[in-house]
Amino acid sequence: MTQWDFSSTGAEVVDVFQDRTKGKTILLTGSSPNSIGAETALSLASASPATLILTGRSKSKLEPLLSSICSISPSTKVHFVPLDLSSQNSVREAVREVKKVVSKIDILIHSAGIMVTPFEKIGGWGKDGNEGVESQFATNYLGSFLLVNLLLPEILKDGGGRVVLVSSSAHRMGGVRFGDVNFKDGKEYNEWEAYAQSKAALILFTHSLARKLGDKGLYAYSLHPGSIKSNLQSNMFAKPGLLEEGLHRAREAEKKEGREWKRDPQKSLQQGCSTSLVAALDPELKGKNGEYLVDGDVSEFPPPEWAVSQENQEKLWEETEVLVGEHFKW
Repeated sequence: MTQWDFSSTGAEVVDVFQDRTKGKTILLTGSSPNSIGAETALSLASASPATLILTGRSKSKLEPLLSSICSISPSTKVHFVPLDLSSQNSVREAVREVKKVVSKIDILIHSAGIMVTPFEKIGGWGKDGNEGVESQFATNYLGSFLLVNLLLPEILKDGGGRVVLVSSSAHRMGGVRFGDVNFKDGKEYNEWEAYAQSKAALILFTHSLARKLGDKGLYAYSLHPGSIKSNLQSNMFAKPGLLEEGLHRAREAEKKEGREWKRDPQKSLQQGCSTSLVAALDPELKGKNGEYLVDGDVSEFPPPEWAVSQENQEKLWEETEVLVGEHFKW
C-alpha cells in the first residue's frame, strides 16, 4: 500500500527519495511561475541533483526560479534551454542544446501545457513544415512526443530512465479524433474536447513508451496532478460559461463510467507536484510501467479504453510520426 495520498507534498516525496534524486540529471518542461513545474524543480533541488535542465519560452520569467535553485543547492548545475513545445523547430533546436549540455538524462518530467484555449492552428509541423496543428494538441502532446523521442538515446543510456507525462482527469471527457485532430479546421472546435484530446493522447503515448521500451529500461507514467489553482486555469475564467461547461462534462464523463462525480478539492502547488515526483522517483512503481497515477498511486479507476488500447496507441503513434515528419524505430 502506498504511503502517498491527496495531501502529500512534493517536498515530502523528495525527502523520502533523496538517494534517488542526488546526483541525477533531470529535465523539466513547464516551470513557469505559479506552476506545478516550478514546485517540482524546487522540491528536487532540496536533494542536490547533479543537473537540472529547465525549459521554457522566457528565461526572464524563470530567473527567480533559477536563482532559488542555485541558493537551495549550490552544487547543482542549472541550465535554461529555450523551448516552445508548440513549435517543431523550437523542439528540435532545444534538443540540440540539451545534447550539448548533457550526455545522459535520468528523468524527464513534462508538465508544460495550455488549457481550454480558443481555436488556433500552429504551423510548421509535418515533414516539410506545411502542416498546421490545433494549439492544445501541439503544445500538450505533439511537442512532448517529439522531445521525448529525440532524447530517448540519452534517457536509455546507462540502464534507462523515467519519463513522466502530466495528463489530467479531463481525458475522460473524450479521446483523440484520429484523422481530424484539428476539429474540421476549427468548425467543430470545443475547448474542452480539444483539451481532453491532448491529455488522452499523453496517456496513449505513455503506454506506447512502456510497451515499446520497457525491456530497455524505460519507465513511463502519466498522471492527474489534481485540481490546482495556477496560471494554467486562467482561460477557464476568460470566457463566460466555460468553467460551468467543464464541470458539466466532468460530471457526465463520470456518469458514463458508472460513478457519481464529486468535484475535487483544490490542492496547493506543493501537493500538486507530489504525484509527478512519485512517478519520477518511487522504486515501487517499477512493476507498474505505463500506468496512470492519481494522488501518488495507480488510479483506482483506470482510463477509458480509448486512452489505453493498443490499437489506439498504434494509430496515434503513426499519425504523430506524420505530423512530426519523422519515423522512430523503437
